Amino acid sequence: MNQSQYGKAKMHVGVQGIGTSKPELQFLVRHGVTHMDAPVENTEVETLLRHKEKAAAEGVSLDMIHINLPRSITLAQDPQRDRDLDTVCQNIENAGKAGLRGLNYNFHTVHYPIYRTERTAGRGGTTYSTFDISKFDNETLTGLGRVNRDEVFERMAYFLERVIPVAETNNVQMACQFNDPPAPILKGIEGWNYPVFEGLKRFVELVDSSYHGFNFCCGTASEGLENPGEELYEIVRYFGERGKLFNIHFRNIRGGLHNFQEVWPDEGAVDMYKVAQVLADVGYSYMLMPDHAPHHPDDVSPPGVSSRVRQAWAFQFGYITALIQAVNATS
Repeated sequence: MNQSQYGKAKMHVGVQGIGTSKPELQFLVRHGVTHMDAPVENTEVETLLRHKEKAAAEGVSLDMIHINLPRSITLAQDPQRDRDLDTVCQNIENAGKAGLRGLNYNFHTVHYPIYRTERTAGRGGTTYSTFDISKFDNETLTGLGRVNRDEVFERMAYFLERVIPVAETNNVQMACQFNDPPAPILKGIEGWNYPVFEGLKRFVELVDSSYHGFNFCCGTASEGLENPGEELYEIVRYFGERGKLFNIHFRNIRGGLHNFQEVWPDEGAVDMYKVAQVLADVGYSYMLMPDHAPHHPDDVSPPGVSSRVRQAWAFQFGYITALIQAVNATS
């Protein structure tokens, strides 16, 4: 399969986490962003339609939203789990009625902040989110004690077997973002998405549906690889060819398993142009989004405007747009 079968690449620059206020939407439009995954205050149909209309008025398509899964679902807390699954199914139905393409979600084994160690210095006075396991307390367990990955896959299967039929009925893609960082074990919890390729394959095989796939983060996948600059492309191709990529977090890292920095997309271990080529080859037609950008103290957003309206995301929007144009130029 190659891009020539599809003509020009249909993938496009997108964004997550930025709202639908006029300043935020105009920030997106002036940087060429045409599609978004926006935060919303609730998932009522009227609310979703209102946000869609606000985005459309500025020329942006609201494709998806993110939903948070209750602890009862991710920790298998019965009987509350079934009641909360009813709510998730209602969220799916509402998304379908509002004409959304899909819902993004995380299936966290444990509800923790993303594990990181002290930030490190980057170019131009920026700092990078960093993880170095040699500087991380990996001995202290969470309140859940030890959890093995088979337990987590059982919880996932219970969730998916309930919600995916509803997603199919309502034409809503369910896009899972995997745990960050992937690792054999962190604080007594085995990573379900480690080894990365094996874990992600096991996840997509839990149910057979074209509405079951990934909010795929290139950075997070790379964080669990020994050599992401060699290994990532095969993983992207495998899931792309099977129609399991519903969004792409298009970010880069320096380093790999147990020791990495989240850097600018043009300076990491992964050749992001090669990733874009693979995505074009498999006919990927959805969003490439910035994620986890370097931080600079000059980035201060006004009240009511997302903290992601900043220099780093503007750079990444332009970078993504240029790579899509470069891929098309060689087709």
